[in-house]
Order: sequence, then structure tokens, then C-alpha cells
Amino acid sequence: MYPPFTADEEHHLPNVLSAPRFATYLRETGNDRTRALHLYHWNLQVSAAFMVPLHVLEVALRNAIVEAIEAVHGGTWPWTQGFIRSLPNPRGPAYSPKRDLEGCAAQQPTAGKVVAELKFVFWEKMLTNRHQGRLWDDHFYAVFPDAPRGVAANQRRSELRSDIEAVRRLRNRIAHHEPVFPRALQDDFDRIIRCIRWRNETTGNWVLEIETVRALLAVRP
Repeated sequence: MYPPFTADEEHHLPNVLSAPRFATYLRETGNDRTRALHLYHWNLQVSAAFMVPLHVLEVALRNAIVEAIEAVHGGTWPWTQGFIRSLPNPRGPAYSPKRDLEGCAAQQPTAGKVVAELKFVFWEKMLTNRHQGRLWDDHFYAVFPDAPRGVAANQRRSELRSDIEAVRRLRNRIAHHEPVFPRALQDDFDRIIRCIRWRNETTGNWVLEIETVRALLAVRP
């Protein structure tokens, strides 16, 4: 699957990539430079492949959560004080959903543009127990209609939040060009598909038809 590296590539690529970064791959391959380069190449490919299901998941997730918020606070929710006051606002460098929303709402003219600018972690935080009574008791199964029934909305919301938290960690590693090969990537992929399917099973099945992650997982060097 992978063409051989030229002598120049084997010499220059590790230096350009940086010794500390490349050392992670060398440790995984027993200090075999060629195998480490193949692993680096594969890590690039699988990271890129994950962007397709991650894209669909993020759009599906935030649209579902927006539907629930709008059901309670209306279409102008980014500027509605009742909703803003419901958000946590920790002090210091910790992520603040309230500050994130207020910053985006101050700069964007429409709710749709605010949605596009909010960080992924904002949507994860909307799935915490803090919002169970305000949003999820009444609206979880409405906006995630294909989630398995038979348990309280609180349990399903907690399961979804756990999946999204794990997916966010993968997404952040990819966004920062970090190695993803040490992760249980099949589990990550399964989480992404499960979350999409809870929103809409047909969409989850469509992603399975177009993704290339599984083919790459099968040929990890």
C-alpha cells in the first residue's frame, strides 16, 4: 500500500517533522526509521479520514441541541438572558460556555452564525446534568429520535455526553496534528457513528457508505 521512501526522504523528513515529534513514532516501531515514517504517513491519512464522520457528527449534534434550546428559549436564544444565566461561568482559564456564547453573540448578527462560531466543547457542556431539567427531560428524545428507548432521558443524555467527550479528545488531537495511533480508533469511530445514528439512523448509515476510516484501520503499519 505504501511506496518506499527515497534515501533523501528518509534523511530529511524526520528532521523537518522535528526530532521530538518523530521520536513518538520511532518508539512505537523499535527505532526503525522506515517503519516510523510509514506509521507517520498512516497517521496522517487516518487523521484526515476521520474528518468526514467528525464533520457530520458536529453538525448533527449542534443542530439537535439548538432545536432543544429553541424549544425552551426561542430563536433568539443567544441573546436571551434566561438562557445565558443557565450557563456555567468558571473563573480563571477554564473554559466558560457563558463567555464563549457572549463573545460570539456580540460579534455575529444571527443565531445561525453564532452556532457556527461556538466551540465544540460548548455543545458537549450542554449535555451535562446541569441542563437535564431545563432541556433534556422533555426534549432529549425529540431531538435524538433514533436513540434507543427504554431508559430515562437522563441516562441516554449521560451516555451521549460521555461519547462526545471522548470524541472531542480525538478531534482535538487531530486538530493539533498530534499522533492518534495510540488510541483505540475503532472505538472512537464506533462512538461517532452511534452519536450520529441517535440523531438520525439514515444519516449514520450514509456516513458508513462514504467514510474511509475502517479501510485504513485494517492496514495500520
